[in-house]
Amino acid sequence: MSLRALRVAVPLLCGWFVAAAIGPIDTSTPSLPGGNLANAAPPGPFFQDFKPPFPTTGWWVGFAAPPSQNSVVAGPFPYMSAALNTGLQFGLSNNRHFDGTSIIQTTQMDWQVSYVENPNTNTSHKTTGWDTQSVTIQYFASSGIGFETFLVPGSPYITLYYHTATILLTSENGNIQSVNGATVTSNPTSFTGTKFVVTNSAGSYAIYSLGGAVTLSATTSTLTGTTTFNGPLRLARITNETTSEAILDEYAATYPTGVSLDYSFSGDNATLSFAWNVVGTGTPLLHLSWPHHRKHLVSPQYVSGLSYLTTKGYMKPVLGNTWHLSYALPTITWQAPRAPQASCTQQILEALEYEVANLAVAVPGDFYYWGKEFQTMARLALVADTMGRSDLVSSVISVMEESFAYWHNGAPQATYAAYETGWGGVVDGPGASNVNIDFGNGYYNDHHFHYGYMLHGAAVIAKYDSAWWNANKQFITTFARDIGNPSTQDPYFTVARCRDWFAGHSWASGIANGGGTRDQESSGEAINGYYGLLLFAEILGNQDVINWARLLWATEVDAVQSYWHLYPNSNDPDTPYPEAGLRALTTIGNVEDYQAGAWLFWGSQRSEIAAIQMLPVTPINEGLYDAAWLTGSWAYVANELVDPSVGDEWKAVIYMAYSEVDPQTAFQRSTNISAWGGTTSQTLLLYHLATRKNPSGQNICTATASNPVGNFTIRAPNGKFVSSTAAAPNLVATATTGTVFSFAYMPGGGSILNTATSQYVTADPNGVAPLAAARTVAQAWETFKVVQQTDGTYVIEALVNSAYVILDGSGELVNNGTLAQAVHFTLVSH
Repeated sequence: MSLRALRVAVPLLCGWFVAAAIGPIDTSTPSLPGGNLANAAPPGPFFQDFKPPFPTTGWWVGFAAPPSQNSVVAGPFPYMSAALNTGLQFGLSNNRHFDGTSIIQTTQMDWQVSYVENPNTNTSHKTTGWDTQSVTIQYFASSGIGFETFLVPGSPYITLYYHTATILLTSENGNIQSVNGATVTSNPTSFTGTKFVVTNSAGSYAIYSLGGAVTLSATTSTLTGTTTFNGPLRLARITNETTSEAILDEYAATYPTGVSLDYSFSGDNATLSFAWNVVGTGTPLLHLSWPHHRKHLVSPQYVSGLSYLTTKGYMKPVLGNTWHLSYALPTITWQAPRAPQASCTQQILEALEYEVANLAVAVPGDFYYWGKEFQTMARLALVADTMGRSDLVSSVISVMEESFAYWHNGAPQATYAAYETGWGGVVDGPGASNVNIDFGNGYYNDHHFHYGYMLHGAAVIAKYDSAWWNANKQFITTFARDIGNPSTQDPYFTVARCRDWFAGHSWASGIANGGGTRDQESSGEAINGYYGLLLFAEILGNQDVINWARLLWATEVDAVQSYWHLYPNSNDPDTPYPEAGLRALTTIGNVEDYQAGAWLFWGSQRSEIAAIQMLPVTPINEGLYDAAWLTGSWAYVANELVDPSVGDEWKAVIYMAYSEVDPQTAFQRSTNISAWGGTTSQTLLLYHLATRKNPSGQNICTATASNPVGNFTIRAPNGKFVSSTAAAPNLVATATTGTVFSFAYMPGGGSILNTATSQYVTADPNGVAPLAAARTVAQAWETFKVVQQTDGTYVIEALVNSAYVILDGSGELVNNGTLAQAVHFTLVSH
């Protein structure tokens, strides 16, 4: 494929250059059940010269998001900044510390750049353009433009272009102490030149005038031009390295105003290129790289002696106006690249038949939880296809289609899709006015998490039902455009909404709370978002979109391996996390723009922190998990994996991922769980384990003891039978003739049904209340292992807490014993 360039409203001093990469997926007007509506947090005057669609998750969205459009944002790295009415504030944190859970770089503002004539109103600064990485801001007055600033991530300089305006630089970090080595007092002192070294509490900054000599009047708080100035001014923090100032001096005259994203594909490899739009030809561009860049740069020309420590590690300079980064693309699409091992076939089929027979139509109450259930059903259909059970495929697809049909109902349904007109995108309609609905979906939070599940499931239906695809194609395509639009030619959706191309990964944060701190917890769901886009593209049959989705997936995975996966024993000098204490935590739970650590907004268990970086486990994820990280994660969560109070849904995910290292151990551990959570099931777990590379070559699955199946009465060792009635549902061994119970297969064990009341026996997860026939549906709390002993009796294990059933003083059956304490029951067939 020939090289294609993606340039999204790139700001240039001479005007605009806008081109398309691959063609848009679609350009039609979105037609959704919820119609059009406006978000309760519309964009502010920052976008006053533009119309939607607007970026909603980029590093600089805090410049534009309400209520005040003045949030501190982490960028353009290595700096932090805020676009205030009074001017642009920026700084570079002096304080990076590890608190035992996170590394934190505290917010720090060092300088405010402005001009004397600034009217200081909310409407007197705006963007004049942006691209996939950078944004240009203009400050202006009624008399004309004051200055423009080109905020390009990776530049060690903050660049301003003044238009016959009076320079005003204000210290935001203590008093100005000196200029060019001369002490500054409260009495104004003038300095003339093209370079100034200014020191305040932050340290020393070099200021370069590229428009000729200027005279600045210095006080302890400000540097003010004595006349108007026309031309570029650049500021850069001088680091402690002895060579840093000389390097900054040498390359100050060449500056970027924006960047084009280019890419080319050759088979299963891609080259991603950043081509900066550069002013100045005397020297090549000096630009800073992060660790993930340096893993993939092709023939880079590095410069030593200048570096800036940021949340993602040291930024180090590379020379050149264009970078080329090489990536391997995924080759897995629908299924695992290996057939299931024969040792697992029977158990896969047994679980598959049960789970398909017990599928229920999922009625949408939100995008997120419905989407997880929808994708899980879809994976069952794919497994059924692999196992040669076309009858089960059609059963799954039928249920999925019935579930999907609810999305066409619109209001007053609890949730519905609508097109949001303020920023431009698909949202959960009710959530557009309430940030607490659907995790802030209506405020553009988590779209790649949510819509990846939907696209994944919809693509599977389309794979088996072309008529359904033709009828629903337009609706489904709207969601693909929302998270995966590749082209500026789509008038309704921004390009790759969640992706930060310089950071190398996506952000989950949208415009909520003023669009401040960026974060992403669930790196696994971000990756799944682009997997869903890839499967959608496979159905679409568009090779350009397929490659685009593969590139999004590959770059997201690489960033996750760089910044979410930790390697305690790594000796890599280029690690983003030099702190050994942080690396010992094995996995990052949340990467923010100026904090990263082993924690979550919603949970503190290690198994939760690890699993949310793994799920949903799908065949393509064998390109995500490496042995070193999985081995470290296994040790990290070891104590919780044997703790019955830790949810099986997290254990299931961890066992599935760990099967890349040791599928036999993963299988053995998996036989002790009875719940699989929203992203998997026993079928999917078994199928995944059965299709691993299997380094040892041994059987992955082994025979497990099956529960008895049929109708039985239960006799206790005291000779009494277990009874349970509608009036007294607790199971108690005091009867002379017992209740007939129906024992049936369930994934992980089996169910016990009171045939007289049609109620399933349930167990107390705390092991305090007795067993009771009190549930109409059998789920995790109703799953038991009934294991025959050598003497022909049976012990009963309640999988909800992995405890065995004993008799209390009144003869009631309670699940709070050990195996040694377990009562041995006799089953009498009926």
